[in-house]
Amino acid sequence: MKPALQLRQSQQLTLTPQLQQSIRLLQLSTLEVNQEAERLLDENPLLEREDDDAELPYAHGDAATASVTEKAATNEESPQQSDEEWPGEDWNESSFSAAGSMDEEDENHSEVVADTPSLREHLIWQLNMSQLDERDRKIIGMLIDALDENGYLAQPLEEIAELLPQELEITLDDLETALVQLQNLGEPGLGARNLGECLALQLKALPQDTPGRDVALCIVTQHLNMLAARDFGKLKKALHCDDAALRTAQDLIIHLKPKPGAEFQQRAADYVVPDVIVERYRGNWRARLNVEAMPRLRVNQMYAGILQQRGEKNAQQLAGQLQEARWFIKNLQQRFDTILRVSQAIVERQRHFFEYGEIAMRPLVLREIADELELHESTISRVTTQKFMLTPRGIYELKYFFGSGVATEAGGTCSSTAIRALIKQLVSQEDAQHPLSDSRMSEILALQGILVARRTVAKYRELMHILPVNLRKSL
Repeated sequence: MKPALQLRQSQQLTLTPQLQQSIRLLQLSTLEVNQEAERLLDENPLLEREDDDAELPYAHGDAATASVTEKAATNEESPQQSDEEWPGEDWNESSFSAAGSMDEEDENHSEVVADTPSLREHLIWQLNMSQLDERDRKIIGMLIDALDENGYLAQPLEEIAELLPQELEITLDDLETALVQLQNLGEPGLGARNLGECLALQLKALPQDTPGRDVALCIVTQHLNMLAARDFGKLKKALHCDDAALRTAQDLIIHLKPKPGAEFQQRAADYVVPDVIVERYRGNWRARLNVEAMPRLRVNQMYAGILQQRGEKNAQQLAGQLQEARWFIKNLQQRFDTILRVSQAIVERQRHFFEYGEIAMRPLVLREIADELELHESTISRVTTQKFMLTPRGIYELKYFFGSGVATEAGGTCSSTAIRALIKQLVSQEDAQHPLSDSRMSEILALQGILVARRTVAKYRELMHILPVNLRKSL
């Protein structure tokens, strides 16, 4: 065959840089959006942060120069954003800190975390305050370094002895003595080799006349598996005690610390800044944007004016940065507008949740919101991921309000969230001596008109980390 040239017409979808940025901003969390804004503020001189006290001299009616927050406040399609429609509402001001106060809060929290000693630092301090000789301190210090984050010595002493150089002349007896000294050095339970020893150390530190102490010691040293399995009948036979004595010992064990070193772990606090605030106004539930979560940006008018005077031919780089700044502000505004529209649609459908709680949650799927707002289902998925809503009942991710439904005898549906709430309610009200089985909870739900199989109840119970019936039983 001879080579030939042919002309064909075809349609192809091309994502412009502006559309790509719009999609990307939509799927980012609020924290990531603010990080992206900081990055562009550093790189683009035509983009600047809006000062609270500065006036906004928008030249030639350029909508892109308006700040995101001002647009949100004056958006005609979202009248709930107007200050006039929400009079006397300072609940959000007490619930959120401004950007400056948030930074101060972070700094104060960092100082508190820095002042909290670690487990090793605490034990080393206790060791230095003791009257032990230098050799014992070094051996104990070595064991301190071998403790895990929960305060346990997971490595056997025999292995530690084998790893030590022979010239140190540290025997297994030396290590066992050092371990006993370590276990008496700090809080009771530190330096234990297993859970039973950890609990026993804490019980031995209690006064000898503590009610239930001796029975509890026998349980944690010899019958801990029976207690974990809630086999109270065998426990009473093994301990030769009655229900009252076993109940006292069990209550004593429950209040011990299974991980005594965990309190020394330094955890950084995770802050969630809600994108939307839900409030009740004139009998209706309304959503409004949280202005504290929105970057306050605008185009630098001085550079924009210089650019218009010189012309784009002489300042191509500045022209590109000006376009980039306008795109970013516009896409940022579109992001928050979309979040608000989706949030308001969710609030309208889940208004009974805000009135009565999880039990009143109705089934809701992404397509239902997408069809109403004439958006793609993937757009709704992006909007509801890592976006949070502050309600009088707490802070929830937008995706929390979506869930499948289960048929009812009346021909309707009940959401999976409502069923989980009902199961939690049944467990909280059950008789501790005769807890409800999954089958029994399924029967109770059926009496209420909710047809749920036993295996479905078991699945929801496990998702909520509720123990099975045999482990919920108590004396």
